[in-house]
Amino acid sequence: MCAVSSDLTVTLLASIPSPDRGVWYLGSVPIRAYALCIILGIVVAIWWAERRFVARGGRPGTVVDIAVIAVPFGLIGGRLYHVLTDWSKYFGEGANPVDALKIWQGGLGIWGAIALGGVGAWIGCRRRGVPLPFLADAAAPGIVVGQAIGRLGNWFNQELYGTATSLPWGLEIYERINPDTGARDSLTGVAIDNTPIAIVHPTFLYELLWNLGVAALVVWADRRFRLGHGRAFALYVAGYTAGRFWIELLRVDPATEVFGTRINVITSVVVFAGAVTYMLLAPRGRETLPPQAAAEPEVAAAGAAGAGAEAGAEAGDRADAQRTEAERAGAEHADSGRAGAEQAGAEQPVVERTAVEQTEVERADVERANAGEEGRVASPASPAAETEPQPRPEPQPDTAAQPETAVQSQTAAQPETESQAQAEPDSNGEPARPAQAESGTEEGSPAGRSAKGS
Repeated sequence: MCAVSSDLTVTLLASIPSPDRGVWYLGSVPIRAYALCIILGIVVAIWWAERRFVARGGRPGTVVDIAVIAVPFGLIGGRLYHVLTDWSKYFGEGANPVDALKIWQGGLGIWGAIALGGVGAWIGCRRRGVPLPFLADAAAPGIVVGQAIGRLGNWFNQELYGTATSLPWGLEIYERINPDTGARDSLTGVAIDNTPIAIVHPTFLYELLWNLGVAALVVWADRRFRLGHGRAFALYVAGYTAGRFWIELLRVDPATEVFGTRINVITSVVVFAGAVTYMLLAPRGRETLPPQAAAEPEVAAAGAAGAGAEAGAEAGDRADAQRTEAERAGAEHADSGRAGAEQAGAEQPVVERTAVEQTEVERADVERANAGEEGRVASPASPAAETEPQPRPEPQPDTAAQPETAVQSQTAAQPETESQAQAEPDSNGEPARPAQAESGTEEGSPAGRSAKGS
């Protein structure tokens, strides 16, 4: 037990108290908080594993049937690991070997529970035709949450704590006395007062919070990457052992050591390496259940509706992915539209300059036509100029005409002028009206240009 720190009075203002006892009596029947926490953790693990199993197409009730075999195996395996790694407590000098069977007094090793519990699960899976990795993936987050609940039992038993600390979340440790024997006993005793004898790191709380984080990680990764073939379970094992490594280094309770290091530290390293290796080598994607283990279509639909959190989450993930693709496509179309608008805006000045040039060409065309008319009027050889002078047409620029229209008008104007300058007089003896003025008028008018341009 750690000594009380000098600043105990100040730390008490913000520290976490421990329960004054871990056992209550209903008549002569002891009700142990540690056992209740273990049972509650098992129930939650089975319940969640059942929901995930059904959401993946499994037959309802399969997980419960397998748990009937796996849970007893797990409890035995957890106790065996604890006894083997702390054998001096039960087989050392002055110890009572019968105490090794008193599982209600605490002492379960998660490593042995998972190992031997896995053997029981394998037996149950063979009987029901379920692949063991498929079941393990469904049970992974529930198992680690069950471990977190079980750590509350260590709080009631005042065990699994670390070194002394002055942090605000330090854990108060009380001295407990067995009322029947008067001996100091933290498991079955009662605190004689509320004055702590030590304030230490609550390593049980660190592990509890870490386990909840691992459960959230497994659920997220399973939905995001659709883990299968035991990879979700391997992720749980890797995540848990990573946290157990540093938490174990803070603990000060007696433990078996190997090469001067707590045995659970070494176990964490070895198991972590194995879990990561399995994740890298296991097949990708999710495996399918064989027909004898899969639920009927109607039952599967009802089970998926009952396990809406799992099935709905996976459907939501697929919908999110589709929305993301649609949004990405929409953004690409919007970018293309903006680029086209910018390109059109950049080309607009070119269109305006073309219209101006076209107007200049038409004005020059009209001026040349007028100059030709004045020359014919001033010439004495031109009878048409003496008898019927034509008014000078005003220039009428048309910005809508195309450059080709103006060019065609100019090209067509010259032959008409020459031919009509040599025209014979009509039947009345009057010379024919010069065609140049008419053609100039027609060409200067929008109707004439349009007719020739078409």
